[in-house]
Amino acid sequence: MNKVILMGRLTRDPEVRYTQTNNTLVASFSLAVNRRFARPGEERQADFINIVAWSKLGEFCSKYFKKGQQVAVIGRLQTRTWDDEQGQKRYITEVIAEEAYFADSKKEGSGETTFDPTFGAMPTNNSASSDFEISSGDDLPF
Repeated sequence: MNKVILMGRLTRDPEVRYTQTNNTLVASFSLAVNRRFARPGEERQADFINIVAWSKLGEFCSKYFKKGQQVAVIGRLQTRTWDDEQGQKRYITEVIAEEAYFADSKKEGSGETTFDPTFGAMPTNNSASSDFEISSGDDLPF
């Protein structure tokens, strides 16, 4: 099984590019994910994880995610290799996003979406993020 669940803050705005072969949108960004524990007297450490989101999800991320925002990403780990200009083999490990969610708490009047870790929220119809809100107090059909 290859499944990754991360929550962290964007280190930069998502970067958008398009594939050469079929002009598919690809959004790339990095998350600063705090480690769970800190040694006594030391500052908590963070890992910086590269995320790649394709097509509609990439479009969503590029449109709504901004530097410093807290988000949650669910996806799979992937390792790629290539040869650089000097002929040396290079490796990169990144998360291929399959789901993305807002994780900041809702600010008064901001129109941002809340994130409940049990249910999450992600616009699927390209409408504004304020259309989606789930709180733990809502009655759910399941």
